Amino acid sequence: MNSTKQNRIRSLIEIFLVSTRLGLTSFGGPTAHIGYFHEEYVRRRKWMDEKSYADLVALCQFLPGPSSSQVGISIGIMRAGILGGITSFIGFTFPSVVALIAFALLMTGFNVGNAGWIHGLKIVAVAIVAHAIIGMAKSLTPDLKRKAIAIVALIVSVLWQTAFSQVGVILIAACIGYYLLKQKNDGAVGQSRFPVSKRVGGFCLLLFVGLLVALPLLKEATGSYWLAMFDSFYRSGSFVFGGGHVVLPLLEKEFVPTGWMSEEAFLAGYGVTQAVPGPLFTFAAYIGTVMNGWQGGLVATVAIFLPAFLLVIGALPFWDQLRHHPKITGAVMGVNAAVIGILISALYSPIWTSSILEAKDFAIAVILFSMLAYWKLPPWIVVVTGVVAGLVFL
Repeated sequence: MNSTKQNRIRSLIEIFLVSTRLGLTSFGGPTAHIGYFHEEYVRRRKWMDEKSYADLVALCQFLPGPSSSQVGISIGIMRAGILGGITSFIGFTFPSVVALIAFALLMTGFNVGNAGWIHGLKIVAVAIVAHAIIGMAKSLTPDLKRKAIAIVALIVSVLWQTAFSQVGVILIAACIGYYLLKQKNDGAVGQSRFPVSKRVGGFCLLLFVGLLVALPLLKEATGSYWLAMFDSFYRSGSFVFGGGHVVLPLLEKEFVPTGWMSEEAFLAGYGVTQAVPGPLFTFAAYIGTVMNGWQGGLVATVAIFLPAFLLVIGALPFWDQLRHHPKITGAVMGVNAAVIGILISALYSPIWTSSILEAKDFAIAVILFSMLAYWKLPPWIVVVTGVVAGLVFL
């Protein structure tokens, strides 16, 4: 074995070990994950400089998908090519996927649908989504134009509750932002280099779009249950702007009204997802397992993260041109504003309407929200408190 192969294998092993440790310890959601990555990859290991890391974070905030996972994938790519990106993804995602598949198997093995602790988890979801919305709204809707986009998105999402309405709202908000929310470029952004050719990037972008078009057609033509499942998770992963919490309404509209899983099981799984480290998108592993065992959990995980892979690899070679385009930046600003409205809609239905049924539910939700917003306690403590409250009071 020559020295180049040995160095490549050593790099892949190092990426896997570091990303797995982060996957086991990174609590707190996408913003916290990006902080953990900065400490590990920039300060401790010096795999990249501050400017390159800031550029990478900006790219992943720009794209739909799980931003923290995309940052980790990109760092893996820059360290050891596309295989390094896959290795980084597996390490960071694997711990939470295993934990959520195990919980889903427990849920399906026992009749716990009416248990008090399940209702406690549903109330946890109220507190966590409300806290996420308030934090995101401060930065994503700072002016009247973006507040107006958010309000319209909220009204449309509440009155017309389908997966297509949410995608439509996102596309319309992008068009509005493209024309009305131009951001001036200060010219301070430098050039960056990424180890992906434009040919490979272009192929991945075409594959991303091609799957969006082809999967629904193949699903209808074959009637395959697995294709239908893969298509639903792939589409959900393709239209998530603004962080992992946004995947909640998309997945709920895909799987609860169709009868693939109950609303109680859906919200209980979402609550548990807050207690495990790693990306929120691994919630898909729980849903897939509830639907079709551990095999379904793995298929769901691959399907929902695949758009993130394709978009990152596709955008890396073109990022310098994209980020200098003020209208493109405006379109992203419009989409992010619409995300706030969609999240508030999801907070109302199904989360609030199925979780806050009486006064003591509301009281517990207020306590859990205060633990997050004012006492700054870690999410896993909030989840455990919600479970205990459900066992004792509900």
